[in-house]
Amino acid sequence: MNDRVFEGREVMARRVFGGMRRFAVTMPIVLAATLSFYGIAAAAPADLLWSQDPGSRCKFVAPSSLTSGPTFWIGACIDGKASGEGMLRRRDGDKAGAAFFGRMKDGVPEIGVVDLGEGYKAGSFRDGDIGGQAESDPQERIDAFRIAAEAARLVGAKYAAEKNAGSARHYEELAKTLEQQTD
Repeated sequence: MNDRVFEGREVMARRVFGGMRRFAVTMPIVLAATLSFYGIAAAAPADLLWSQDPGSRCKFVAPSSLTSGPTFWIGACIDGKASGEGMLRRRDGDKAGAAFFGRMKDGVPEIGVVDLGEGYKAGSFRDGDIGGQAESDPQERIDAFRIAAEAARLVGAKYAAEKNAGSARHYEELAKTLEQQTD
């Protein structure tokens, strides 16, 4: 092979491999900036306050309006985390406390309603609570109550399957009340 061809290949190899080194350095920076821009890095599940159902050991993040205390999850538990529609219910001794009815994803609330007894907070999960934003989108509120009603029905069905007719009836009635909030 003549020297000119060899030198040309050597120059081309330096250009290609030199560019790859720059790519390896800049790509993580670009990825971190992108995640930060879209809020994914800031809302990492590790930054949230995690709780655990005392009985099932299912993990979840409870909306702050439930306040602290033993909290139980009724719903699916996938990979050890509350998932799908269901209910988080705080217990105050032998009395039922505030409850969240809605949708969970990987243990974190997405959307739903917190039943405080004297009123409701409805919407998406932001800044550690449900419906914490000053002005919520009307459609988001409607969606939150519809999802909460479905979650209450699922809880009622669980109690019906356990032959607990009183609790089943209670949650079916609650589902109807939650649905009426969208009118």
